[in-house]
Amino acid sequence: MLYHLVAALYFCCLPFFVMSQDANLRVPKTEDFEIDGSGGDSHWEKTYWVKLNMRGEGDKQNTEAKVLYSETGIYFLFKCQDQVLNATLTEDNKNLYEEDVVEVFLWTDENYPVYFEYELSPLNYELPIIVPNREGTFFGWLPWHYEGERRTRHATSIKGGPKKSMANIEEWTAEFFIPYALLKPLGNVPPVPGTRWRANLYRIDYDQENPRYYLWQPTSGNFHQYKEFGTFVFE
Repeated sequence: MLYHLVAALYFCCLPFFVMSQDANLRVPKTEDFEIDGSGGDSHWEKTYWVKLNMRGEGDKQNTEAKVLYSETGIYFLFKCQDQVLNATLTEDNKNLYEEDVVEVFLWTDENYPVYFEYELSPLNYELPIIVPNREGTFFGWLPWHYEGERRTRHATSIKGGPKKSMANIEEWTAEFFIPYALLKPLGNVPPVPGTRWRANLYRIDYDQENPRYYLWQPTSGNFHQYKEFGTFVFE
């Protein structure tokens, strides 16, 4: 009788445990390294790919990401299967989310509804903003004195075609580094082993009539549902 009760509880709770495990992403530590947009540096072998799932129905494009951290900042790598490079913007700090893009949200301190958002297009244009979010009312603030140690490093590469607006391609890769100096004065920065940040990873793809949204952790509304983010656990 006791055996059957334990077994029943195990299988009833299994989805909860799976969800909890999937909501945590282990972030290994690394030495700093150079990025070129290919993701070919051997340091990336220290970690694993996580899959971003598409919201809703339709043809899915394989989308994966990796995360590492160092003494000076945090590294991201995205690989995005694609057919058409829907990217026309050729300036930083524009509405990159209206075209093909990958995005990272970092909510480093749960005591305050303020987080960092970073977007990168296949053409290697960026949008780095701090976002205060008061009960669903939010807007972004661009960095001041965005130079020196506060500057990100980012690069992209294209497979199966040219890095050109509306080109036919097979895949695009985004690789970028966000320095802790840029995240000041957000709390809980820099991370140390055992630090936990709430975070999420996203992609928007515009190959079809309606954009397709890819998420590491699903949100019930827009990407700014920060209370539904997953958790980075720094090793």
